Amino acid sequence: MAPAAQKKERVMRSMTGYGRAETDHRGTKFSVELNSVNRKQSDIVINLPRDLAELEPRIRQTINESISRGRTNANITFHSGGNGARNLALDTELARSYHEAMRALQKELNAPGEITISTILQAPGVMRFPEQAVRAEEAWPAIDRALRAALADLIKMREREGKHLAKDLIHRLKAIRKKLKEVRALHPDVVKRYRAALLDRIQKTGLPIATDDERLLKEISFFADRADVSEELTRLESHLAQFAHHLRRNEPVGRALEFMTQEIFRELNTLGAKANDAAISQRVVACKAELEKIREQVQNLE
Repeated sequence: MAPAAQKKERVMRSMTGYGRAETDHRGTKFSVELNSVNRKQSDIVINLPRDLAELEPRIRQTINESISRGRTNANITFHSGGNGARNLALDTELARSYHEAMRALQKELNAPGEITISTILQAPGVMRFPEQAVRAEEAWPAIDRALRAALADLIKMREREGKHLAKDLIHRLKAIRKKLKEVRALHPDVVKRYRAALLDRIQKTGLPIATDDERLLKEISFFADRADVSEELTRLESHLAQFAHHLRRNEPVGRALEFMTQEIFRELNTLGAKANDAAISQRVVACKAELEKIREQVQNLE
């Protein structure tokens, strides 16, 4: 018995990509061109010839099945592959309407000048190649094949870009973890440095006070409680672990990572405000710089 086919693992994707494909149906070539850019929500814009307008819901559904975020532009065109010269079509009624409108405008504005046949022929729609009639229902299988092939190309490009983004995000997470580890190592000495600085200021004032004075001990205890950042460090480590976990999930994670980035920023702000230490503040600033770059990259993820 043959083993069951394994489902392809979904990798992280960016929201930027391009795909194009063509198919042929009874001598008519159908072309599908897709491009996608960043957008917080899913936004699909479809440009179709008039003869194929009824296919828009199917095209939109097919794209929605593969893409969950970003602005996707779909341009579907067709042209005949028949041999021989193509005769131009002249829309006489439209030309007459242009001429009458031009004469009326000239009279109203009392504008000099001559309305020539050249001017009228250059007006939109007066001269054109006749469009080949295409039945949407018959053309759908060919368009569907081209659409899915273009989607496959688009997704491959988004996945390649997503892999690069994931590597960069992992690198920056490691940099933040390293700085937070240094903060955890520095933190126990913050209270000691504060106690030494407080005693030094008291001694410089000439006030007689013992190192075990109750008022001094209360001040130091109050500072130690106010400057304790152990909870913030624990929450930051948890947020970073969750962030890394989302990078490995087989589903769109852009919105979740944007939210987690905001939470990490909030904890870093609290950490910097409570630490009251120059060495720790420097590391918090370094973490924020890395996190700002992460925030920019996350906005590119599906």
